[in-house]
Amino acid sequence: MTWLRALKETARSGLTIERPRLEPLVAIRGAAGLALVLGISLALFGPVVAASSAFGAYQAASATLVRSWRPRPVLALVSGASLAVSTFLGYLTGSRLSLFLALLMLWTFLAGLAWAAGRTGGIIAASNVAIMLVTVTLPTSIADSAVHAAMILFGGIVQAALIVLFPVRRWGAHRDALADALAAEADYARRLRHDPLAAFDPVPLMTARSAAALTPRQARRRPPELRGSRGVAERIRPVLASLADPAMGVPSEGPERDRVRELLAAAGSVLDSAARAIRHGGPVELAPSAVAALRTPDTDALFTGPPSRAADRLGSLLSDVIETAEGGGTKTERAEAEKAAEAIRAAEEAAPAARHRRRPSLPRLVPFILRAMRAELRPGSPILRHAIRVSAVAAVGYLIGTALPFGHGYWAPMAAVMVMRPEFSRTYGRSIARFGGTIVGVSLATAIVQVVHPGVTPSAVLAVGCALLMYLLTDTGYVVGQACVSAYVVFLLGMAGGVWSQTVSERVVLTLVGGILAMIAYAVYPAWETPRLRGRLGDWLTAAGRYAASVVDQYAEPSEGGHDEVRSALLDTREARVAWQEAVDTAQHEPVRHRGLSHAAADHTQHALAEFGRVAMLLEAHLPGAAATPVPAAARLAEALRRATEQGAKEVRERRVPNWIEVRKALAQWDAQQGVGGGETDPFVRNGAGLLLDALEAFSHGLGGKRKPSRRARHRA
Repeated sequence: MTWLRALKETARSGLTIERPRLEPLVAIRGAAGLALVLGISLALFGPVVAASSAFGAYQAASATLVRSWRPRPVLALVSGASLAVSTFLGYLTGSRLSLFLALLMLWTFLAGLAWAAGRTGGIIAASNVAIMLVTVTLPTSIADSAVHAAMILFGGIVQAALIVLFPVRRWGAHRDALADALAAEADYARRLRHDPLAAFDPVPLMTARSAAALTPRQARRRPPELRGSRGVAERIRPVLASLADPAMGVPSEGPERDRVRELLAAAGSVLDSAARAIRHGGPVELAPSAVAALRTPDTDALFTGPPSRAADRLGSLLSDVIETAEGGGTKTERAEAEKAAEAIRAAEEAAPAARHRRRPSLPRLVPFILRAMRAELRPGSPILRHAIRVSAVAAVGYLIGTALPFGHGYWAPMAAVMVMRPEFSRTYGRSIARFGGTIVGVSLATAIVQVVHPGVTPSAVLAVGCALLMYLLTDTGYVVGQACVSAYVVFLLGMAGGVWSQTVSERVVLTLVGGILAMIAYAVYPAWETPRLRGRLGDWLTAAGRYAASVVDQYAEPSEGGHDEVRSALLDTREARVAWQEAVDTAQHEPVRHRGLSHAAADHTQHALAEFGRVAMLLEAHLPGAAATPVPAAARLAEALRRATEQGAKEVRERRVPNWIEVRKALAQWDAQQGVGGGETDPFVRNGAGLLLDALEAFSHGLGGKRKPSRRARHRA
């Protein structure tokens, strides 16, 4: 993509306005907290201190709007406390330019590294640094700055208290995550009716798994209907795929296929009903047609072997979904629920399988954050490059703003810090959106001021109104939110005694300067994702190979304990796949040529690896029990898959096309030892092994530019 086209694409994305579901009660609660803090501060300390407290309350409420699985009061308190400390330290060094620049660079560098701890921490840290640039200019003495810092903290405390006293849709984000996962399964079931090889996006399941990790306090308070449904949804997906697949299930046409379509439609209806019940906290209302389809007694007469097992398993899992969605849970889940809180409290030395469901409390989270930030202090880290960029731009922007004859030079670094992100497209899109939103917000606020000439109290009311709009429209697009924020700051600083005309000129010109600096910094010191695509693809290939090998290993040595290894490998594969997809999406908007991996090769290899993982998932759906007969030839295949995919990943990174000779030899030995259709009592596993090799060969063909016909194309033919 050329620079001109990249700029057009990022500008379009930055100015895009969406229509999300609005949360008016949340917006009203945040604005009410801001109004309460503003009113108390005006009555006790006057408009200048009130402006500081209002910034604290505003930022605390904004932090609670960031998507996070942590309790909202905690986010409000963390935001208020960190902004208060930043303001106090900033004022102490503000009298000396060199000291303040050093503090600013340190603060912005740490804020940039905070992205290593996740999106929530990065956004809150960047916002706090940006607002600190404004609040440090309001105090006039050390004692005064302490009062300002205390009132900023007070604003965070008030917002946290309001969240506790007036909860809005308690556990709403967790409910939505689980409901979205079930709804994704329902959509998958319906698509399988028409396309037995339909792809499935694992992101909803990954999001629900992330939401299921709880702090000890959350574990004690979690609603019963949020326990267990996610695990059932995880187990349903491979069963649905196994039932629909024509190569390893029933034929493509005939009465068996018609019965499969009925079961898939019924499964989609049941899953949708469970999703609605969990999302809204109501009972599960099943469609009579879905219940009738699941109870039809002709399944055993039509199905044999793996399809019969899949149909029986599907009915059992759907029953579990209904029970858990209604809050009762399965028998196993009910027993586990009684011990959940105690188990999480005692999980410090628990097994790895239990630890991934435990979310550390805030004090225990600090070491994890520090380790994540330390891990990014390495050459080539995109997070480290972002931290260096944002700290350098903040210092240069502050110096330029100070040198210009406008005064209040903090507008330029504040704009830069707010728009800069580790990704190219987000940085450029937000820069353009911020400038456009600033022009709109400042123009409207100025027009109101020129017509109405508000005093202190009317200015405070107008500021609260702008904050209310920002909280309400925060998910519609950055340009909309920035227009509201710009007007909010104009009214708030005007209340504190700022000159209206001066504020307008500074905001427009210095915001443009900050945005341009951010864009130049990324062009000069980039962190392109495009050159890392082959590495991401190699990571996915390695993870997928380990997953397939762990599944095949279970047929060689059946054991219940091995299922944990399969589950762990599956989670690693999902993470690698999502990391690859995010890298591809990011690279599509970068003005960089593909270095050794064309768009066609990326698309073909992605489809091949997705098919490889799908076949492994079908084999997982029928894992043998501990008492099953071992398949010795599967052990050689599993080892061959593990070694070949690791070597193949290395060849991908070195821009070579991998070959799968070792896997072919393992399958040839399998056939020579047992014989296809001869000594093989159940050809299901051998058939799946052949499909795994087909997918790997399609991967190599796609990487080499000669795409092999996919199983989907052969199926349709």
